[in-house]
Formats: sequence, C-alpha cells, structure tokens
Amino acid sequence: MKIITAARAALAALFAGCVALAATTAASAGDVTFLMNNHHEFAVEVELYSQDRNHVWPGNGQVFYLDDGETRAMPLSCEEGETICYGAWVSGDPGTYWGVGPGDVDGCDNCCYVCQGGMTEEINLIE
Repeated sequence: MKIITAARAALAALFAGCVALAATTAASAGDVTFLMNNHHEFAVEVELYSQDRNHVWPGNGQVFYLDDGETRAMPLSCEEGETICYGAWVSGDPGTYWGVGPGDVDGCDNCCYVCQGGMTEEINLIE
C-alpha cells in the first residue's frame, strides 16, 4: 500500500513539474517583426542581435539582404521581453552602417526593440 501511495505521489509530482515547465516555456515564447526600408543607393545586409542572450537572427553566418529601394519584413521568434537591436551595413562595406553595426559592436539611439509581439515602426535606412 505504501509503495502505491509513494508511486502516485511521484507521478503527481512529475506531472505537476511537466505542466509548470510547459507553462514557463509557453510564457517565454514571443515574436516580433522588424520592418526595414533601404533608402540607400546600394544593397544592405542586416542582422538582429539579442541584448539579453547570445543570439543573432537570421544566424548561421547568414544575413537579411535588402536591395536598394526594397522594404522587407523580418519576422523572428524571440523570448518575451527580450531586447533586440538591429545592425545594418552596406553590402561589401561594413564601415558604412546603421544601428549597432555589423557584429553588434556599436551603441545606438533608437535601434532596439522589445520582443512583445507585433511589428516595429518602419525603420528607414537613409544615406
């Protein structure tokens, strides 16, 4: 009888832990869409950098690419409440950049957004 009671208690604790973990994971998932317009005469490359963890979008050595005159929506999954900053630079010329620049190396004014759903205002990359 004691073995069955202990087994039930263990199963109940395991189930409660799984439910709590699922609730925590679901609560921390978020998304945001960065909307960018390239007004520069040349194509630009963009990366989005988490300021709260070591994560880059799109990641794996890839970049978002915007031709001159192109507007692009860049949706991403992130952690709710996470701060994300953009770095954009002229393709082939990392010295000409906006936001935190390539590699998230510079500070910026008004280039970071919080992951809380929805879309950023249109970010205009102008010469």
